[in-house]
Amino acid sequence: MAHVVLDDVNKIYGSGPSRVHAVQDLNLEIADGEFVALLGPSGCGKTSTLRMIVGLEEISGGTIRFDDRPVNGLEPQARNVAMAFETYALYPNFTVEENLAFPLEVRGVAAPERRRKAGEIAEILKLTPILGDYPGGLSGGQQQRVSLGRALIRDPAVFILDEVMSHIDAHLKFQMLFDLKAIHRDLKKTMVYVTHDQVEALALADRVAVMSNAKLQQAGTRNELYNRPANIFVADFIGEPPTNFFDVEPDPDDTARLRVVDSGLGFTGSPDRMARLRQSDKSRYIVGIRPQNLRLAADGNTPTLSASVQINEYLGERSILTLGDGNVTFRAMVPPESRAARGDTVTLTYDPADVMIFDAETTVLLG
Repeated sequence: MAHVVLDDVNKIYGSGPSRVHAVQDLNLEIADGEFVALLGPSGCGKTSTLRMIVGLEEISGGTIRFDDRPVNGLEPQARNVAMAFETYALYPNFTVEENLAFPLEVRGVAAPERRRKAGEIAEILKLTPILGDYPGGLSGGQQQRVSLGRALIRDPAVFILDEVMSHIDAHLKFQMLFDLKAIHRDLKKTMVYVTHDQVEALALADRVAVMSNAKLQQAGTRNELYNRPANIFVADFIGEPPTNFFDVEPDPDDTARLRVVDSGLGFTGSPDRMARLRQSDKSRYIVGIRPQNLRLAADGNTPTLSASVQINEYLGERSILTLGDGNVTFRAMVPPESRAARGDTVTLTYDPADVMIFDAETTVLLG
């Protein structure tokens, strides 16, 4: 295992007008045995970061260290890093056992030891019954586990997984998430998982590093990202359905309240966030609140807001209401038995602690 540190790491491709700054001043620490996901949209810099950790890309600036040892100048094979990709790249004329053992064969490990190690990995990955089968007869999930096993058998210090579930259907993906979590628990390997899928990242990782526009936006646990996003991008990218955002201004008649621009809506913020807002002394802010945190109000619940139903989207275990007031639309998650129809006015309640307030200029969370 390894403790991995990225210190002011940069990656620049090309020069002159075609110059692309793919990773900018990235600082990230991955603890020994930790499972960290690099999450972000296409082009955000996560794959370039992965390739620099492995040694497939030279860094343009900064330092990468494994256990306090700089690895900038080391070739990939000298870093003891193993990778699994979205493409399985199995040898079709090798059995599962032979595919698993191939990295050891390349190293000159004796056949009895190769078979023993392949058997151990197969047991962990639930591949023992198919060790004699060929890749062409395996399901997608089985092929993916063989690909993982071929990387794990090298006993790497750092295990890298690059979009390994991109070609797996939804039902099998759920099982693979469970399997990967169990593998990490059993092997306690330092793992870095690259994905654009927040469900995968949040389900698997101890911490998630969210990237956008070549920069690290926030690294934290699921609860930190969900409840205390560093900025609007993280608040919008993490969570399903996406966060509602409202342009707001302080209410001159109520210091605890924010008025939504171009509508009759308003939000009461928590005391600490409203105190921080008053210190900033700006005229416009952005409020974010998740659809899950807007609930149908019962008598006596405060604070509240009322809006007109535009769509009631029934999804079986829940319904999602799209609501509007003035020029503003937003969504609320309600029980599936809700019969609110288009044109109905509904009253919602929320906890002021769930009202996120962002600086409209910097997009940074206040408080």
